[in-house]
Amino acid sequence: MKANASSSSQRAYWLKTLHEWHWVSSAICLVGMLLFAVTGFTLNHAGQIEAKPAVVLREGTLPAPLLQGLQKAAASHKEAADTAQPLPADVQGWLRAELGADTRKRAVEWNEDEVYVALPRPGGDAWVRVALSDGQAEHESTDRGWISYFNDLHKGRHAGLAWTWFIDIFAGACLVFCITGLFILQMHAGRRPMTWPMVGLGLLVPALLALLLVH
Repeated sequence: MKANASSSSQRAYWLKTLHEWHWVSSAICLVGMLLFAVTGFTLNHAGQIEAKPAVVLREGTLPAPLLQGLQKAAASHKEAADTAQPLPADVQGWLRAELGADTRKRAVEWNEDEVYVALPRPGGDAWVRVALSDGQAEHESTDRGWISYFNDLHKGRHAGLAWTWFIDIFAGACLVFCITGLFILQMHAGRRPMTWPMVGLGLLVPALLALLLVH
């Protein structure tokens, strides 16, 4: 009797603990799982979902003093072969104020006749180029809409370090959710005979699809 009581008490303890971890991880994952489920559908049907990119082109001329500073920076880059050299701070400020282009912490392509900065982001793309001869500057920005924005978040495309950390933490929470769910299933399986056939079906269907129909 004591052994049965001890076993029952231990089972109740583990079941309670698993349920706590399961509901906490599910609460953490809820919004993220909805986001990834919806964007999984939109990515799978990207060809049927029409996107209308909005392209905005802004132009300007870099003031002479700033152009001279940029030319000196280009010359020093050529001599030092510094691939990490950013744009001068005053040029960055002018581009941000006049063309709406934020080039801070962005890689710069230093060419013979121009500088080019790629500005990709979730849901769109952008770039800036400045001619070294006359200071002609162009900033083109493409916005592909909210669906593209969330699709890119799903893929982690150009979303930055903070979003990368979020995806990693979210993936860990999903693992906790699934593993605790598996143990809860195991503890209830004795009274629910369809538990393991349903789990097996969840494994068998994608496995057969991958083996037989995915090329």
